[in-house]
Amino acid sequence: MSEFLNYLNTKPLYYKHIDHARIHKAYALVESHIKHPKTIHIVGTNGKGSTGRTLAHLIFQSGQSVMHYSSPHILHFHERIWFNGTPSSDETLNKAHQKLWELLGQSVSDTLSYFEYSTLLALVVGESCDWIVLEAGLGGEFDATNVAPKCFSIITPIGLDHQDFLGENIEAIAATKINSIDTQALLAIGTPKKVKIIAQKIGTQKKAKLYDALELSSSLQQKKIRAFGFKGYLVDNIATALVAMDILQIPYTLEHLKTLQLFGRFYLLASNITLDVGHNPLSATQIVKSLGEKKIVLIYNTLEDKAYPEILSILKKNIHWVEIIPINTPRALKEELLQTALENLKIPYRSFEAIEPTQEYLVYGSFYTVESFLHRYSPLEA
Repeated sequence: MSEFLNYLNTKPLYYKHIDHARIHKAYALVESHIKHPKTIHIVGTNGKGSTGRTLAHLIFQSGQSVMHYSSPHILHFHERIWFNGTPSSDETLNKAHQKLWELLGQSVSDTLSYFEYSTLLALVVGESCDWIVLEAGLGGEFDATNVAPKCFSIITPIGLDHQDFLGENIEAIAATKINSIDTQALLAIGTPKKVKIIAQKIGTQKKAKLYDALELSSSLQQKKIRAFGFKGYLVDNIATALVAMDILQIPYTLEHLKTLQLFGRFYLLASNITLDVGHNPLSATQIVKSLGEKKIVLIYNTLEDKAYPEILSILKKNIHWVEIIPINTPRALKEELLQTALENLKIPYRSFEAIEPTQEYLVYGSFYTVESFLHRYSPLEA
């Protein structure tokens, strides 16, 4: 394991209470010592990863350099810092770590959380690029990614998630996410009307220019996106990214979508296995739209703070049965609670053992669920 990852893994992944001033104090030590490329900030509940990766991919294919920062990762940390077409290397991460450590010093470095240190490291990695695509973690205005100056924001669809940190209703969650915008922002396709109203209010207060991707995207363009094999919510997210490219006047060709990889986002791993890292009711609703009338075997597990009864209720009409797969995190939902929810919903279940070639599967519930499945899956099974 690299020097950087050895250090990062000493830090806890989660805090019950976050000191929002800490990242700003650390960033002040770094700000004047790194370059600041044009930065696109992406906030929202769902669709951040696929929208951001589409942007980064098309920017790179246009001949410009780009770093895409996203979280969490599925298998390896290197996925989080995607640098000019590939996940970052140990060499790149170690070099950035050495520079960041020297700028911050040990005492400040040690106080930063896993995500805060990773975010500053990503800014160091990306300083040589023309563009940075920066994906928020949990929130917006108080998120570590919001320390960086940005030229453009994208607000992806907002729903209920992480209520302990962001608020108990859509209005509160939308406000804290949208308060991160600066001078201009794009509302993604799929933005609810109530969120648009909040965005318009905040945009007026900040004197920021707002764009609506639903109004600016064309049905013909979306038809072309489908022709490249993308389905369901991915069509909306890719179309939103294309609108952003147009607004920012970054040249692109739709043919480059042929090589776009959106791993873990309604991703066809095999002819009968689809992976999706979604984990909230909004994502479940989008999955149901994507599945249509199709029935699947759901390979599932989730974290204890997720609305799993509601999620399973939304997915129920598409489920033959559920196969529960263990996930490796202290935040995992207790299996007996999941079993009780499935029994209450009258959804048959069993433990995951292996893939049956005659069944169609959806692996869904969290990044941990997809990771666990990939560690156990053998292509020979299917």
